[in-house]
Amino acid sequence: MKSFQSKRYWLVGASDGLGAALARKLSRAGAEVIVSARSEEKLADLVKELPGKASYQLIDVTDDESVRSATEAVGEIDGIVYLAGAYWPFSAREWNAEQATTMADVNFTGLMRVMGQVVPAMVARDAGHIVITSSLTGFRGLPGSIGYTASKAGTMSLAECMHADLRKTGVQVQVINPGFIKTQLTDKNDFHMPFIMEPEEAAQEVVEHMGTDTFKKSFPWLFSLVFRVSQFLPDWLYFRIFS
Repeated sequence: MKSFQSKRYWLVGASDGLGAALARKLSRAGAEVIVSARSEEKLADLVKELPGKASYQLIDVTDDESVRSATEAVGEIDGIVYLAGAYWPFSAREWNAEQATTMADVNFTGLMRVMGQVVPAMVARDAGHIVITSSLTGFRGLPGSIGYTASKAGTMSLAECMHADLRKTGVQVQVINPGFIKTQLTDKNDFHMPFIMEPEEAAQEVVEHMGTDTFKKSFPWLFSLVFRVSQFLPDWLYFRIFS
């Protein structure tokens, strides 16, 4: 297990939910934590409660200038965790263009913007730790999930591409694929969510994964089997079961 003591970690999308819970765990593990999101009030409150050295930096991941300014303000970091996410549940039959585009822009394009500012510096130093948040939904298309599932598939693919490029360098890339976590995003769902986790429980899974050299972690483990096995089903069977 790697040590987080005295390391600087930037958590993008950490005003509440999984991001805030992970900030608490990394801070207790000795890391200096910089938390970012759009809500200054939430970030300021979070920083006050963290036990270790901590600060916040406002960022709008959908805006190029905001991402550039935030990256410059944060400065050199040892690691970054991208947790920013947007979610609304709807199907292609009730397509909401604005919400779909926002999900793509926050979940995937926002990740691209942030990585574009952070990765070159890490590559130049041949040192760094990158953790990308995807989702169990990213393994294969699902009904009623226009925007979210597609964007999370993109984040998973990007993480895999980055890992392929950087795995023999000093820059470590990891991806986490959580299932349902009780947050303001899942509060929008009106269906049963099996194996739903509390943010603190999910954050423990993440921080344990971050301490290893393993690339990908999908959790909860039993629930993740459904999605991982689905990759091997033929289309005719998969869509008969899932749509």
